[in-house]
Amino acid sequence: MKKTALVIMAAGIGSRFGKGIKQLAPVGPNGEIIMEYSIYDALEAGFNKVVFIIRKDIEEEFREIIGNKIEKVTEVAYAFQALEDLPEGFQKPEDRTKPWGTGQAVLAAKKVLEEPFAVINADDYYGKEAYVKVHDYLVGEQPADGMLHICMAGFRLGNTLSDHGSVTRGICRIEEGKLTGVRETHNIFKTENGAEERSEDGTVNALDTKSLVSMNMWGLTPAFMETLEKGFREFLDNLPEGDIKKEYLLPEMIDRLIREGKAKVDVLETKDTWFGVTYQEDKEAVMKAFRRLTEQGVYPARL
Repeated sequence: MKKTALVIMAAGIGSRFGKGIKQLAPVGPNGEIIMEYSIYDALEAGFNKVVFIIRKDIEEEFREIIGNKIEKVTEVAYAFQALEDLPEGFQKPEDRTKPWGTGQAVLAAKKVLEEPFAVINADDYYGKEAYVKVHDYLVGEQPADGMLHICMAGFRLGNTLSDHGSVTRGICRIEEGKLTGVRETHNIFKTENGAEERSEDGTVNALDTKSLVSMNMWGLTPAFMETLEKGFREFLDNLPEGDIKKEYLLPEMIDRLIREGKAKVDVLETKDTWFGVTYQEDKEAVMKAFRRLTEQGVYPARL
């Protein structure tokens, strides 16, 4: 069986696990966290390795809460995202406290990845279909045309909204199944008739709930890492002096590769409903959803 890895970006978890850390909020009938469902679905789809991207200061607690449990069922590797982890010749600005972004997070896993991999957020539930489609794409043959071949799970906007406030989503532009661009759209609200974008100037724009959006679930290859590393150097070279907040973001990097004609991104539509705890009030709805999925037999009583 071809090796494929699930890479989970979890470096945003706070330095002390406990109350208020949404990535580790128990949501399953037996206190399971969202990551456990993600890993269960990925292994079922055929992935056979898990890479956790975390910060070094939470390693011990992270292993205790989830890592040691997962090591009993599949191969596990750890990668560490750090502000000081920069290419040779670059130094962290003294007053920089904000992480460098999802691009640097994925790059941190370069040393432990030799196989095609999927990237996900630690605190998002993506459903089963997306893992199957991304896995099948990664183990399939892609054209040897000198292009980077990437895939992205595309979720219907209507399946990614919160009942308790606005969300930000990357609305995709797609031509013949290929991603041509992503429009980062803020202040998207669920409405009685669907969804709408509310601008700061008071204008309202109705949105098609069937539009596909990116939820940061990508299918990538080791060759992509070389491009990601080169891009990080360019990002740091062009960072305005004194800017301590700009981030190197994975979607922006991929968007640039598309525009430069260096990558082709296949959009794999999934009709599953995304769950996430964007707001504290979302937690109850997510817990009900997992309880329902367990009662329906989608998941065993104990994962």
